[in-house]
Amino acid sequence: MKIIAGLGNPGAEYAKTKHNVGFMFIDALVDALGLSASDWKDKFEAKVADARIGTEKVVLVKPQTYMNESGRAVGPLMNWYKLDPEDLIVVHDDMDIPAGTIRIRKKGSAGGHNGIKSILAHVGDEHFARVRIGIGRPLPGWTVVNHVLAGFPEEEQPKIREAIDYLIPAVECIVTHDVDMAMNQFNPKKKKKAKKVQAVEVSEAEAKEEQHEQAE
Repeated sequence: MKIIAGLGNPGAEYAKTKHNVGFMFIDALVDALGLSASDWKDKFEAKVADARIGTEKVVLVKPQTYMNESGRAVGPLMNWYKLDPEDLIVVHDDMDIPAGTIRIRKKGSAGGHNGIKSILAHVGDEHFARVRIGIGRPLPGWTVVNHVLAGFPEEEQPKIREAIDYLIPAVECIVTHDVDMAMNQFNPKKKKKAKKVQAVEVSEAEAKEEQHEQAE
């Protein structure tokens, strides 16, 4: 059994803000799994819905505590279901990667994210999967609060929708297999620079050899 928690702030005024991409993901996953509004129930200061991915039972969670107190909902749910930290998957926004970019991590610190900081405090362990959706850095003159509580500009909206759609099978992979496989299959691949460097070194060596031959 797994808990898949998307982070955000409750209330219509926050629904389309950058800080709520975790909620947006959960809503998209609910649709993909064929659930409806009637499947949601209130439990431990959260909206929860039971579902299955493959043969695995999952609990979809949207904390209603506001972002900075997310752990106040997630921690008690983990205790109620008697789950280990490795059974938790958290989907959240990340300012440190460009809008629409995704990253899956197996563990780690809060990285300045108050929602993750709260979950770490209540769960007491960093070994839970993080599924991060990039929202980019604040514009010049904007505070972090202004940035995360603003909506996405029109040009970024398609990127966010694509990121969410892309992550649905990634999260399903974490549930049915493990986070390592999901990281390997879905994380963006780093561009290989080693071959280019090697090619430059070879061409420089050839040029030097040619100079020696001309000198002889």
